[in-house]
Amino acid sequence: MRRLRNRLAGALLSVLALTLAATGCAGSSEAASAGDGGNSRAAPAGESVANRVEPLAKRPEPRLPVTVRSADGERVTVERAGRIVPLSGSLSEIVFTLGLGDRVVARDVTATFEQAAGLPVVTRGHGVSAESVLALKPDLVIAETTTGPEEAVGQIRAAGVPVLFVEAAKGLDDVGPRIEAVADALGVPAAGKELTRRSEQRIAAVRGDVPHGDKPRVAFLYLRGSASVYLIGGADSGAGSLIEAAGAVDAGAASGLDKDFTAITSEALVKAAPDAILVMSKGLESVGGVDGLVKIPGIAQTPAGMDRRVVSVEDGVLLNYGPRTDQVLESVVAQLYGEDGAE
Repeated sequence: MRRLRNRLAGALLSVLALTLAATGCAGSSEAASAGDGGNSRAAPAGESVANRVEPLAKRPEPRLPVTVRSADGERVTVERAGRIVPLSGSLSEIVFTLGLGDRVVARDVTATFEQAAGLPVVTRGHGVSAESVLALKPDLVIAETTTGPEEAVGQIRAAGVPVLFVEAAKGLDDVGPRIEAVADALGVPAAGKELTRRSEQRIAAVRGDVPHGDKPRVAFLYLRGSASVYLIGGADSGAGSLIEAAGAVDAGAASGLDKDFTAITSEALVKAAPDAILVMSKGLESVGGVDGLVKIPGIAQTPAGMDRRVVSVEDGVLLNYGPRTDQVLESVVAQLYGEDGAE
């Protein structure tokens, strides 16, 4: 989610005017009923991702100090880990799942799981507040390589606080490396390896249950009806790895969209010809549910629109590529194939 927000921050400025023209009055569906109709296949009950993380059975004890290599090339020495500030929801999820959530003193707005809900928010989108972070007297700040603004992160480092950068997630292959990078910095490398094994085994188990047969074409759409923003994901959207793991084809990438996001047009949708549409749940709500989604120009003319075949996953977890990714994948598979899962 963090990586997606940062990509979109730049992309939206360049495509907003085009989006408004291409979508016309579709944004007015914001106030439409969220009722999905009898034929909707979006987010069936019971398919949502659990709103809690599952810590390792045995709580590890950090062995510090440690010196590790940050993703920005700096060597970072961590002497204490009693007060941790992860600057993305995904990184918070990793720390909590390692069993060290009681040491986390703040969160990013995308850390929406239950155990983190009571923590103060110090990051919103691409807006880290150095003053808010430093006021918490952290022992360690953990950031994505896309975290910013750069000046704020630099200010935190200049104050003498260790800042570890972790490579932003791009796909399923990043789950293990990100977990281990965080665990190493916290002085719990064995726990990192254990969590990596658990996460990868669970993902593999879900992939093993994916139905065989014709691969459905799935288009990832980023929707914000309140701002009349309607984008289709391309080769660099971050969703391709998840779509492929679900036994499907990334329709945007396959149709030749090589950027991260492109404003939706009827022509682009016809060319992508998705059999299903993948969206974030709040994005779907923002356009009035499936009823509003199919009113966006071009959607109703796609196989996905005609079948009302929509896969919806919570915003804060869809592209995290972390310890709950097996649940995300399981939800996508269950919604994508539904009762046809035996095909």
